[in-house]
Amino acid sequence: MECYRIENLSFTYPERELSALDGISLTVNRGEFITLCGKSGCGKTTFLRLLKPLLAPHGKQSGNIYYMGRPAEEMDPEEQASEIGFVMQNPDNQIVTDKVWHELAFGLESLGCSNGEIRARVSEMASFFGIQTWFHKKVSELSGGQKQILNLASVMVMQPSVLILDEPTAQLDPVAAVEFIKILEKINRELGTAVIISEHRPEETFSISDRVIVMDQGRITAEGPPRKVCEILMKSGHEMCAALPAPAIIYGSVEKGDAYPVTVREGREWLEKYSDNHKLNPEVIPLPDDGSTDREPVIEIKNAWFRYERNRPDVIKGLSACIGRGEIFAVMGGNGAGKTTALSLISGLNRPYRGEIRIKGRKISEIKDLYNGTLGLLPQDPRTLFTKKTVYQDLSEILSDKKLNREEADKRVKKISVLCRIDNLLYCHPYDLSGGEQQRTALAKVLLKEPEILLLDEPTKGLDAEFKTVFADILKDLKSRGVTVVMVSHDIEFCAENADRCAMFFDGSITSEDVPRRFFAGKSFYTTAASRMARAVLPEAVLTDDIICACGGSAGKRNTGISPESGPPPKKSEEISKKDRKKSGNVRAILGCLFGVLFAVTCIIQMRAGRTSGTFGLQIITIFELAGCLICFLPHKDSGAEMIRRPETEKNLTKRTAAAALMILIAVPVTIYFGFSFLDDRKYY
Repeated sequence: MECYRIENLSFTYPERELSALDGISLTVNRGEFITLCGKSGCGKTTFLRLLKPLLAPHGKQSGNIYYMGRPAEEMDPEEQASEIGFVMQNPDNQIVTDKVWHELAFGLESLGCSNGEIRARVSEMASFFGIQTWFHKKVSELSGGQKQILNLASVMVMQPSVLILDEPTAQLDPVAAVEFIKILEKINRELGTAVIISEHRPEETFSISDRVIVMDQGRITAEGPPRKVCEILMKSGHEMCAALPAPAIIYGSVEKGDAYPVTVREGREWLEKYSDNHKLNPEVIPLPDDGSTDREPVIEIKNAWFRYERNRPDVIKGLSACIGRGEIFAVMGGNGAGKTTALSLISGLNRPYRGEIRIKGRKISEIKDLYNGTLGLLPQDPRTLFTKKTVYQDLSEILSDKKLNREEADKRVKKISVLCRIDNLLYCHPYDLSGGEQQRTALAKVLLKEPEILLLDEPTKGLDAEFKTVFADILKDLKSRGVTVVMVSHDIEFCAENADRCAMFFDGSITSEDVPRRFFAGKSFYTTAASRMARAVLPEAVLTDDIICACGGSAGKRNTGISPESGPPPKKSEEISKKDRKKSGNVRAILGCLFGVLFAVTCIIQMRAGRTSGTFGLQIITIFELAGCLICFLPHKDSGAEMIRRPETEKNLTKRTAAAALMILIAVPVTIYFGFSFLDDRKYY
């Protein structure tokens, strides 16, 4: 029986020309597990939010959404809350209380459940999700992964029929992500709850999905069982090929069959059979570096200890590390191990109570203007960097302290916006962007500072596979210019391919570090899918390209289509700027004429009033009107700051506003005239 029926669904955000969704038709059956994937900004989050009308964004919607056979918008809020569970992309957007157990009970209290029922359900879910050890903690003390697990538990405690998840594993470490997906599988199989999940890294969900849906530019481009979708994408050379599970990518690059493996076990079985009939070439796999480096030390951490409160346990315990100039240093580890806290110490946001941290040989406390070219920080939540109403204003703000004229600043903003693929988002509010778009915008803002040291906390969170390739090129370019990059990440494949050194963070300190090929060798969980798949046949393989080349295939880097020197379409700045200046001149001419008419009317009134007590007030008004007329007609030098930043639709006055303004302008001199002519000048004042 169908759970959802979507008919020709389209959606457009306010002041956007392109539709976020364009004619989507889909049926979701009860108890079905569906994985939704696509590039960042393709409409996944918009589609998922429309499935729960309480969370539907503001905009123009057409088409129909039916839930259990009736229009979804007819469901009352209580029914939506209990029937449709939703786990958001950012866990902080969903948490509403201060304690863990409060959060678990909040939904049931809102539904009016009795205390006994609340206790029973909360204790059951806390045990099911393994929350007992932090049941009484404050929510502010939880890591990003723990918050996401809490969100899922607080939704499931209300026993929904449908569970919708928007990239729930983005902030989870590899082990926690696997456990999270296993919980979803158990919920789906044992409770019969329909699951609709969007993912940029669908390796774990492909194997348990009944259907996979691929979206692109607001439309569904591929739909079907996981293996069928893998075949469609690989044969068509679609951009989403890079997001497929590693076994499917390797199989599609070596063989042209239709039995695509989607799990590591299936990939291992295929590779072993393939090696029996074909000769492998392990000599093409690059050997690991010797690990020696003569780089100049840039970041030195010596026996650092840190705790957030005096009576709380230590979060950082004897941390020591040395990171060289032009090095990409990747830090991995479980949620709550202290990785983000370590970044806060390096960035100077927190200070260790024991030990010291030096930047370029100097203590952080001795460095003035630390963030003015020396250090840049991309936080875990990119929204903390946004302070303006549009992306353009946010990017321009970062250049305000540099001695640049408007043309130079505009050129830099355009260049970085193209590099980070946000040139079509410059006139959007940062909070209206998807998670991946916000991440790219925050990255652009940090890069505009041109720091010598770049600290990145989960930089690939929310990024699609295609832009990860672009991001890797950005990091390599920074490295070639001597920029040091310290990156905290759960994206093992990205770190294995692009880092110079990788480190394992555990219990407040670094327990091991090495070059990627040695670091990931022999590990069971903190290693790549390619390594787990090929260790019996090709033990040296770490990347998918290693296996493909060893099997005789060709692994080439896809063209990203990005040139750092290229600029955005001229319409976004130059053409709009010219139109704005022309409109600005027309508006000034109209206002100047209005002020001139008012000035003439007021002079006539003043002549009729003669030497009365109201002459002084009329003179003040006359001066203001004359000044307004002169300002509008005198030569005007347009700085262009606001004209360029503001979208054209924001500058157009509605007919209602224009009529009201005209009435006020007419009413002022008429009121003055009647005050002097008929009220004897006393009652008016």
